[in-house]
Amino acid sequence: MDGRWTALVARVRAYFGVDSDWERVPDDSPRRRRADLWVALGFLVAGSLGVELLRSIDSLGAQQDSWVWPHVAVALGTLPLVWRHRWPLLVAAGLSLHLFVFGLLMPAVAVSMPMQVVYFLALFTGVAWARDRQAMLGVVAGVVLLMFGWLAWQLAVGSGVEEAMSRGDEPLVHQGLFSPAGAYVVYTLLINVFYFGGAIIGGQAAWRAALQRDRLAAQARTIDAQATSLQRQAVVEERLRIARELHDVVAHHVSVIGIQAAAARRVLRRDTDAAEGALRSVETSSRDAVSQMRGLLGTLRADDQDVASNGTGPASRSRAPEPGLADVTTLAREASTHGLAVECHVVEDAPGAAATVPAPLGLSLYRTAQEALANVRRHSTASSATVFVRVDRRPEHGFAHGYAEVEVLDGGRPRSGTSGTGLGLLGVRERLATHGGVSEIGPRVTGGYRVRVRMPLPEEAS
Repeated sequence: MDGRWTALVARVRAYFGVDSDWERVPDDSPRRRRADLWVALGFLVAGSLGVELLRSIDSLGAQQDSWVWPHVAVALGTLPLVWRHRWPLLVAAGLSLHLFVFGLLMPAVAVSMPMQVVYFLALFTGVAWARDRQAMLGVVAGVVLLMFGWLAWQLAVGSGVEEAMSRGDEPLVHQGLFSPAGAYVVYTLLINVFYFGGAIIGGQAAWRAALQRDRLAAQARTIDAQATSLQRQAVVEERLRIARELHDVVAHHVSVIGIQAAAARRVLRRDTDAAEGALRSVETSSRDAVSQMRGLLGTLRADDQDVASNGTGPASRSRAPEPGLADVTTLAREASTHGLAVECHVVEDAPGAAATVPAPLGLSLYRTAQEALANVRRHSTASSATVFVRVDRRPEHGFAHGYAEVEVLDGGRPRSGTSGTGLGLLGVRERLATHGGVSEIGPRVTGGYRVRVRMPLPEEAS
C-alpha cells in the first residue's frame, strides 16, 4: 500500500512539474499589463451589470436593497485580475477565498456567471503561470479541499437539500432513475468537479505547452548554432583543401626550377642556347609559383596528413597528378555514367591549347566543372547538361594575355527539398578570387542554370 501511494505521489508530482527546474517567466511588458487591465475592467463591468440584472428580477436575496456592497464584492473579485500574471498564485488563492467568503455572505453574487468565470480564470492562470510548482500544488490542494469541504458541510447540515426536495409546500416525488436527494447531491458534485478540474487540468496543459515550446525553441537555437559551426568547419576544410592543392602546385614549380637551374649551370659554358631555354623555364615556373604563393597567403593551413579510416595512423595518399583543364572531357564522360547525359565542347584558339593552361588554373577550372555537374545531379530536374571549355590567347574581355573558361549549362528546374549549403559555390568563388577571374552563376532567362567561370592566362614565355 505504501509503495502504491509513493508511486501515485510521484506521478502527481511529475504531471504538475514539481521537480522541473524550468520557470515560466511572464511577459511583463506594458502591452501585457494593459491587456490584463482591460480584462479586469471588462469583468468588472460584466459583474456589475450582472448584479443589476439580479436586482431587477429580485434575486439578490438579503442584499436586494443594498446599492453598494454587491458592487464592492464584484470589484474585490475582479480587480485582482490586473496582477494575475505577475503574482498568479496569490491571485488564485485570494479569489478562491473571495468565492468562499462571499459564497456565504452574498451567494447570489458569488454564483453569478461573470464571477464564476472570474474564479475559473484565476485558478487556471495560477496553475498555468506559477513559477514555484511545489507551492502551486499546495495552493491547488488547499483550494480544492476548502471548497469541497464547504460543499460537503452545506449538503450535510445546510438547507440546500431540503429546499431542493420541495416545491413550495409539496415534496418532490421520485420520477427519474435517481431519488431527488441523491440526484441533487451528485449533480452538485459533478458541477464542481468539472469546474475545478477543468481549471486545474486546463492550466496544467497550458503550462506543459509553454514548456514544450520553450524546449523546441532551445533545440532550434542549438541546431542553428550547430549548423553555423558545421558550416564554418566546412568552409575551413574547403580552404584547407584549396591550400593543399596550391601547395602541391607550388612545390611542383619549385622542383622544376631546381632541375632547370642545375641544367643551366652545367651547360652554361658549352651550350648557351640550352642554358637560355632552361633559364626561360625557370622564369616561367618562378612567375607561376609566386602568383600561387600570393593566392595562398592568408589561407589557413593544417597538417597535410590524413588520418586513416581506422584511426591508427596516416592514410596513404594518391600520387596521381592533379587533373587539369584538358581532363574536363574525361570528367564529362564519367558524369554520363551516373545517369546524367553530358556533352562537352572544347573551343581552342589553337589545337592543344587546353593542355597548355597552367596547372593551378586548370585544376581550379576542373574543380569548378566538377562542382557544377554535381549540383546538377543533386539539385536539378535536368537529365542532361552541356559543358564548354574555352581557351583564347587573344587579349580580349579585359585580359591582356587571354583567358581560359569553363561553362556548365542545364535546362532543369530546382528540385524541391534538395537545397544545398552553398559551400560548393563558395569554394568556386574563392578559387576565382585567388586567380583574379570573373564568373556568371545563377538561373538563365530561358530556363535552367548557368555556371561560367573565366580566369586570366599568364604571359607566355617567349
